[in-house]
Amino acid sequence: MKISRRSALQLFAASTLVPFAPAFAADWKAIEAEAKGQEVFFNAWAGADNINAYIAWAGEAVMKRWGVKLTHVKITDTAEVVKRVRDEVKAGKSDGSVDLVWINGANFKAMKSEKLLFGPFAESLPNFALVDVKGKPTTTKDFTETTDGLESPWGMAQFTFFADGAKVASPPRSMVELAAFAKANPGRVTYPAPPDFHGATFLKQALVEAASDKSIFAKPIDQAGFDTAAKPWLAFLDEIKPSLWREGKQYPKSQAEITQMVADGELLIGLTFNPNEPANLAAAGTLPKTTIAWQHTAGTIGNSHFVAIPTNAKAKAGAQVVANFLLSAEAQAKKNDLKTWGDPTVLDVAKLSGDDAKMFAASSVPGSVSLPGPAILEPDASFVALIESTWLSHYAKG
Repeated sequence: MKISRRSALQLFAASTLVPFAPAFAADWKAIEAEAKGQEVFFNAWAGADNINAYIAWAGEAVMKRWGVKLTHVKITDTAEVVKRVRDEVKAGKSDGSVDLVWINGANFKAMKSEKLLFGPFAESLPNFALVDVKGKPTTTKDFTETTDGLESPWGMAQFTFFADGAKVASPPRSMVELAAFAKANPGRVTYPAPPDFHGATFLKQALVEAASDKSIFAKPIDQAGFDTAAKPWLAFLDEIKPSLWREGKQYPKSQAEITQMVADGELLIGLTFNPNEPANLAAAGTLPKTTIAWQHTAGTIGNSHFVAIPTNAKAKAGAQVVANFLLSAEAQAKKNDLKTWGDPTVLDVAKLSGDDAKMFAASSVPGSVSLPGPAILEPDASFVALIESTWLSHYAKG
């Protein structure tokens, strides 16, 4: 029996784990037809030439195939976009200046809570069926906020460690193993001081691994609850501190500083939130060709970044066409390519056809992640300030 495109979409919506069926799961061909001739103003961070070039490539593709003009509105702060949409909606502007926005975290939560987003639409995109919603739970949960189809996943990030494999033959695959490694190599391991993002992530990773009850991270916590939960975490930090660089009396200010110290041989282990960064650095000659990268066996903190459509977007159909293309195997593979961007895919490669899957063939280039671990969700946002203030009171003065 031949199933129409519309019926297939409806069946998919009914079978998804998300407990709703989008009310406007219309025939995709009709959406494509409506999108033709529309201009999509894509508000996206513009701080890297390779990312800007990738967006330009995507724009050429959607224009050629669907007649959709993609205009990259280059921004530095997504919070400013949220404010602009908020002001436009408050003013009753139905043809908003933002059709698509690159977003995640607190900005998504704000737009969702204030009902500033169009949708649900993500699960209705034909290519959403390729997304790895089981192996990458961050594709449907943005930090601790469920996406509810209001944003479409675009890329991944995950806490990753790296080293010169000629010096670190057996990398530590947990915080307990890292502490043992530091004791065996005193002064050759450390982490950035918070509020550096990577330093805060290292501390979150240590807190999650030390906790016996992982369920506490899915909901807000107060000071009293945190003080109880933090006891094994503080015990770990106390244990590792004397073995750290400069005996934990001083900490590097940034991840970039640590990377340079690894490159100079002063430290043995570096850290990053981009799993492909070590390979990029090895290709650039910053790190040696013997560089290895890994994640912890039980998983490391990860998150996804997304695209969303404001509720007052003028080109909603065009924005959906763009979002769907960004989820295609072609677009995801190009973005995943180290030569283009090196941003990990949100797709389940096992779902792809042979030719499409080949585009994601495991890379054996120096610095690629050879020992991967699953992505685990970020703790609730309420943990961040408590982690940082507690660390500062215990360790900032050495």
